[in-house]
Amino acid sequence: MLRLGLTGGIASGKSAVAAMLRDLGFCVLAADPVSHQLMEPGQPAHDEILREFGTDIAGSGGKIDRAKLAAIVFADPPKLARLNSILHPRVERVMLQQFEDWERSGIRDAAFVEAALLVEAGFDKKLHGLVVAWCEPQQQLERLRARGMNELEARRRRDAQLPAAEKLKHATYTIDCSRTIGETLTQVQALAAKLRKSVAS
Repeated sequence: MLRLGLTGGIASGKSAVAAMLRDLGFCVLAADPVSHQLMEPGQPAHDEILREFGTDIAGSGGKIDRAKLAAIVFADPPKLARLNSILHPRVERVMLQQFEDWERSGIRDAAFVEAALLVEAGFDKKLHGLVVAWCEPQQQLERLRARGMNELEARRRRDAQLPAAEKLKHATYTIDCSRTIGETLTQVQALAAKLRKSVAS
């Protein structure tokens, strides 16, 4: 089984690519839901995050308000680095376990983990290859504003990650998401055929 990463900056199109890969029959684990689960009350990262960032980011039931946490960390790069240092090792363990579970269940195809920070966290080095979804930096801002962010929030979110040009240096395969959904799908279908051919040979 090929262990592959799927990454790209925020609003770059990687989630759309992940959905296309799932539709084509590939296993894809998304990192965001994993990190959200790890922050739930009773989960490993919950108490550590509250100790680090204060109990005022939690509601009455102890659940972390991710919007409050994001407002803190995206305005302060060292705090973002601290949050990542709490979450990334735990997310990585879940990812590695998922790959092992897929292999034990008989998956022989390529399988993916989808995460924005695979390169930043160094997790790409533990994979057989990396797919980088990308679009133009201005398109990222436009897409984030369409999600309801103001210009400052959008720029902070985008600039907290490696620029697309840097991520592309680590790419085994690339998907250009700057054009239409149809054009993106054509590229994903071509990638799927290439991967299945390489696994079968």
